[in-house]
Amino acid sequence: MSSESGVPCIHSRVSEGVATLTLDRPEVLNAMNFELMRELCAALDSAAEDQSVRVVVIAGAGRGFCSGADLASASSQTADDLQSAPEGVMDEVFHPAIRRLNSMPVPTIARIHGVVAGGGLGVALGCDLSIAAHSARFVCTFVPRLGIAPDLGSSWHMPLRMGRARALGAALLGDSIPAAQAAEWGLVWQAVPDAALDATVADAAARLARVSGDAVRRTRELMDTAPGRTLSEQLDAEAEAQRVLIPRNMLRAADAFLAKQKDPEFER
Repeated sequence: MSSESGVPCIHSRVSEGVATLTLDRPEVLNAMNFELMRELCAALDSAAEDQSVRVVVIAGAGRGFCSGADLASASSQTADDLQSAPEGVMDEVFHPAIRRLNSMPVPTIARIHGVVAGGGLGVALGCDLSIAAHSARFVCTFVPRLGIAPDLGSSWHMPLRMGRARALGAALLGDSIPAAQAAEWGLVWQAVPDAALDATVADAAARLARVSGDAVRRTRELMDTAPGRTLSEQLDAEAEAQRVLIPRNMLRAADAFLAKQKDPEFER
């Protein structure tokens, strides 16, 4: 994949069932422009269609994960352009990638190091697991630095992960949140030393590659929609998932247990 300039913004690599999609604009801390987001969406589509892919890892090249929107590109627009463009640009370029990430048929992992800011939060938090190096820092730049509201799903993920008080404080003040604090608050799954980041992500990817893709999809949906349901409604939703998963997977798991196999072999 390559941008209009001929230089790829996303590098994709598939190895042992793990597709690693690397945001590759390191000279601007992987700032998000139209080309990068279009290529990310295409790369996610390709990974979703590739039956050999069991896990997707999103990473950033260079010194950080993603610094958010490419403000240099935005500065070339006129006020009239910016007033008429947001809805179309978001719907046509940015939102498809976030929606694709949220509906992937396989589990997803964000490998986070250095800065993750602005719209980069939407990509990092849109993954099923977010694993951060201790060097990582999370900055919600929208309100204090750009005068806009949080977007790309960050206003949805942040309060669900760390509660309204912390999410609103982070959004309004734009303070830098260190990786260890982000993990303590529940913004990310885990914070690890920088030297252990690749091994930790690889271990998580290997473990997720063995699970049932259908179970992942249904679990993701159950947890994402739970806040809008009563307990009774959630029990019904869980039962609906189990009606499909139990006959498909539990018999296979029982056979593996009786055969003393370490892990059942589930379908993608």
